[in-house]
Amino acid sequence: MPDKIAVENINSPGTTTNVDKAKYMAMKDAMLAILPKDAPGMTAKEAKQAALAHLPEALFPAGAAAGWWLKCVQLDLEAKGVVVREATKPLRFHQA
Repeated sequence: MPDKIAVENINSPGTTTNVDKAKYMAMKDAMLAILPKDAPGMTAKEAKQAALAHLPEALFPAGAAAGWWLKCVQLDLEAKGVVVREATKPLRFHQA
């Protein structure tokens, strides 16, 4: 059984879910490498495109499931106060 990591969701305070640790950490590293530190930040679509270049092919072949993992990590990092969501349309994100 692969290693798991508990993640939070800013939309469901107090709830955690266990996900694959290797994929989580790869996406987290990619997001922290590409998300700007200041507003206005990046849209989810922009972040996904930028993150693809930082993801290991072995975990994300041809970018498979990168969008799902981006959202998972984004919600967890928001809950932890590492990523900030701007009240824009479309939503934009940057590091805290």
